[in-house]
Amino acid sequence: MKRIAGFFWREKMLTLSLLAAAVALTITPFTPARLMEIDWRTLGNLMMMLCVLEGVKQENLLRPVEALAARLKTMPALAIFLIFGVFFSSMFVTNDVSLIIFVPLTIQLFRQGGKERYLLPVISMENIAAVRGSLLTPFGSPQNLFLYGQLEISAGRFILHMLPLCVLSAGLLVGFVFFLFRKNVREPAVCSPEKGAERSRGKARRRIYGALFALVIAVIVSRTRLWPAALAAVVSVVALTDRSLLKKVDYVLLATFLCFFIFSSSVAAHPQIAALLKRAVAGHEYFWSIGLSQIISNVPATIVLYPFTENVSGLIYGADTAGLCSIIGSLASVINYRIYVREYPGDGKNFLRVFTLTSWAFFVLVAFPGYLLCRWPFR
Repeated sequence: MKRIAGFFWREKMLTLSLLAAAVALTITPFTPARLMEIDWRTLGNLMMMLCVLEGVKQENLLRPVEALAARLKTMPALAIFLIFGVFFSSMFVTNDVSLIIFVPLTIQLFRQGGKERYLLPVISMENIAAVRGSLLTPFGSPQNLFLYGQLEISAGRFILHMLPLCVLSAGLLVGFVFFLFRKNVREPAVCSPEKGAERSRGKARRRIYGALFALVIAVIVSRTRLWPAALAAVVSVVALTDRSLLKKVDYVLLATFLCFFIFSSSVAAHPQIAALLKRAVAGHEYFWSIGLSQIISNVPATIVLYPFTENVSGLIYGADTAGLCSIIGSLASVINYRIYVREYPGDGKNFLRVFTLTSWAFFVLVAFPGYLLCRWPFR
């Protein structure tokens, strides 16, 4: 019992999500229909990416990116390279995937150079970059993908509406980097490869994991309905190539996502709650999406609020801003937290402190421009 209690104490986000799902199921009894309302595509995509990235990490397939980063001579340049790597990649491979790719690389590079004192501010800015970069495209985040599917507009018009906030965010991120290194903007960066780094075990495995990585990206970007077949293929190939990798997958993260989706579908199915939302949400979508996201995260909040929304602009701008308020505001932030605490057990409180301060500083600067844009209708 002590081991079980210790596990749930360490995995606080999982514990919170389990409690939320349990409460929701007492409000709305479970039915088979609830299973159909869970976003299995997101869970499947995440499972594929977690499997493949374990292989990518083991075979050192990110060495070219590391080598490019090693050529950067100053810490501001290195931080901008990593942060905007997240910013631009999140537009195409979703915000959670971009963090899965770049945050472990950031941890590795800062360890090598003895710059871990800057690690938490930089990965907090990477989280902001993931949230704000992904807002540009219809497939940059799950909530964008959901709302784009409900709207009868072109991808170009969607991007046009999101472009002002994306450009503003890019400029602010550069400013945040130089504020962080304001005492020495020429502080040297040391990013030489670790001498003791584990070497790849052959070209064949590198090619396999490289191909699987390309497959996963293609599945996410194309939004194909064949994702279950792709999931089966990825898990099968990883199991045949190196079964031990399946034991390293972050199943706690998958369970956390699943519990939040159960909570969302159960709450939305309750008649009294649905009636309350219908009266309260219309005309106040921006604030509702930000506020509700702090309880159930922005993806479930978007799904819950959309049926009661009159102004889609307010809903989408609010959902894409909500991830800056708290770690629960965006499930991408939960991923960032999970990656960090797996490398630095026991330092979760410090992560939350730096993350919250950095994110709120950014939120204060972008919240009002986002509110003004709510008057620009998508339709």
